Amino acid sequence: MIAVLVVIATVAFMEWVAWAAHKYIMHGWGWGWHKSHHEERHGAFEMNDLYAVVFAVIAIGMFAAGEWWWRPATWVAIGVTLYGVLYFVAHDGLVHKRWPFTYIPRKGYAKRLYQAHRLHHAVEGKEGCVSFGFIYAKPVKDLVKELDHNRKIDRAALDEVQDGR
Repeated sequence: MIAVLVVIATVAFMEWVAWAAHKYIMHGWGWGWHKSHHEERHGAFEMNDLYAVVFAVIAIGMFAAGEWWWRPATWVAIGVTLYGVLYFVAHDGLVHKRWPFTYIPRKGYAKRLYQAHRLHHAVEGKEGCVSFGFIYAKPVKDLVKELDHNRKIDRAALDEVQDGR
């Protein structure tokens, strides 16, 4: 029972880790890799896929630690891997259609997740984006308000620069 709870807690924690990594690394100093995800893709892979490799190496390391050092690390590794599968299905499949998954959700949670990530891509570049999570998404109306607020801030900054302030 404890193992199951650790796996579930790890999946939940990974959403926070993914949100923080997406907002502060991928849209920060790691933009060089992530930028490819915000541009038209040519071919099966994009530079951004290297982030999946990084998380896979972390999971493999946790499996190894669980085998040779501390058994509960295996449960954490299972949670990280499960989160990766959920990410692959929801983000790469449902939202970006990177594999033969042509379903566009029309209601419920899947629709909100789909719309939230589409709003994330509504901004050109790395600044002013909304919805950095992959499995959880705020209500769409809240994200639209946030996006509008971000655009007002950007316009205000642009106005200041143009006015010489």
